[in-house]
Amino acid sequence: MEKKWWHQAVVYQIYPRSFYDSNGDGIGDLKGIIDKLDYLKILGINVIWLSPVNTSPMDDNGYDISDYENIASEFGTLDDMECLIQEAAKRDIKIVMDLVINHTSDEHPWFIASKSSRCHPKRHWYIWRKGKDEITPPNNWASWFTRSAWEYDPDSKEYYLHLFSKKQPDLNWANPEVRQALYDLMGFWIAKGIGGFRMDVINLIGKPSDYPDGALTDLGVVGMDHFCNHSLTHEYLREMHQKVLANHDLLTVGETPLVTPYEAKLYTHPMRKELGMIFQFEHMDVDKDNAFSEKKPLDLVGLKRIMTRWQEEIYPDGWNSLYWNNHDQARIVSRFGNDQEYRVESGKMLATTLHFMLGTPYIYQGEEIGMTNTYFKSIEEYNDLMDHHKYDVMTKDMGLSHSEAMDRIQPFSRDNARTPFHWDTSLNAGFSTGTPWLPVNDNHLTINAKMALEDNRSIFYHYQKLIKLRRNSEYSNTIVYGKHTLLLDDDPHIYAYKRSYKNQTILVISNFSEHHQNISLNEQVITPIIHNYDTAPQDLQKAILRPYESIAYLVY
Repeated sequence: MEKKWWHQAVVYQIYPRSFYDSNGDGIGDLKGIIDKLDYLKILGINVIWLSPVNTSPMDDNGYDISDYENIASEFGTLDDMECLIQEAAKRDIKIVMDLVINHTSDEHPWFIASKSSRCHPKRHWYIWRKGKDEITPPNNWASWFTRSAWEYDPDSKEYYLHLFSKKQPDLNWANPEVRQALYDLMGFWIAKGIGGFRMDVINLIGKPSDYPDGALTDLGVVGMDHFCNHSLTHEYLREMHQKVLANHDLLTVGETPLVTPYEAKLYTHPMRKELGMIFQFEHMDVDKDNAFSEKKPLDLVGLKRIMTRWQEEIYPDGWNSLYWNNHDQARIVSRFGNDQEYRVESGKMLATTLHFMLGTPYIYQGEEIGMTNTYFKSIEEYNDLMDHHKYDVMTKDMGLSHSEAMDRIQPFSRDNARTPFHWDTSLNAGFSTGTPWLPVNDNHLTINAKMALEDNRSIFYHYQKLIKLRRNSEYSNTIVYGKHTLLLDDDPHIYAYKRSYKNQTILVISNFSEHHQNISLNEQVITPIIHNYDTAPQDLQKAILRPYESIAYLVY
């Protein structure tokens, strides 16, 4: 595989609403990000993935765009965005923008025109269909946020498709005029100097022309057997590459629900000329049965099996991303770790386990200081549209009580990741002098960036060291390109694997439990590379790992 700069990159995701508020309106903004670039420079990352900042009515916090070439007023101005790109570049940091082009806002001029008349030239820029009869939608497809993926328009007596909120109508990618308009807006931002695109739900853009009913209802959202990973998506992505991306050295990562390692290779094989890498979600479902289920104890054997498939089946034909957290996932130290007495140890353990794997690692804001979940007590306190949809289904269709529904929503709510960043112990954790758009977690008095920077044993400095090891160390080639081999595959508590490149081998061992664990490995240790306790075992044939202990060794 040809080496690319983004193979060795470490990406930091910023959710702008919650990062830093520079003007006291309770919402984070672009000037706030600029103010904190030196913090990220100290951490050592070299790419920022910026969740959407384009003009939007904010029905889904910016994932409903009404103007692709402008900036939402609560985040700042186009001048602010250009300043961010320039200031980040001074610190050798590239900006990757969130490209939301499966759908727009219903307040986008394109959709307003499309809805205005069945004869309007932009009518076919979106997906309009007649119902099966006067009260039945065109098919049984569901959306992530509503029971049906179709919304009826009484004026034109047709339905439009929305795989998310009814205020997020899906674009008709089968229309070449739509595709060209989207390619043009990509060119607009490339000319501004961005370093790439994170493409939101990009594997949903290709739909079958006959829009049949979904048959495989056990996949999740009804209809996914038709609109996930359709062959047309690959055709469109290759066209996008040819018309937009081919002449630019950009990081491109596609968010791809319900993707397999085989399909990931189709998206990311260099010769296919589609995407650089993808996000997959399989490993984030090991502690739940489905979107409406209770939280289960972590199945470490299952997690290892999933992670190993993605480590060993996609390479060398494709490339993967590595993540525990993002704006759509609850805080990992609260899910797979211990966010109480072993918060620091388990936070470091999870970081080490992930950052020595194959792929480009992503750090979500607050992960590097060990931020935890925030449990709101009423559904009204939650901002997330998905939570409200789940609550409605659980209480009305599944017959659950309020407390039972909340018990299922709280551990997985996307709002857990979206509460404001903890900068210090001052008012609102130093995030804003105004009233934050989401409440700040009470534990900001003990978990915040200021305290992390003052403590050389903090999770922050552990991440800093991991980033240095990947980006610029004698171990970099092994960490980035080494062959992956899983060890102790049936052990329910220990995650152990090796990475080998040419004549160098690194062994990573992590205890995923709050108890001491005996371990016996026939490996000869040369030296510990990084560990999360003051000392590390030297004899692995009879070692005892402490709670959430994690070590990476150079071995013979």
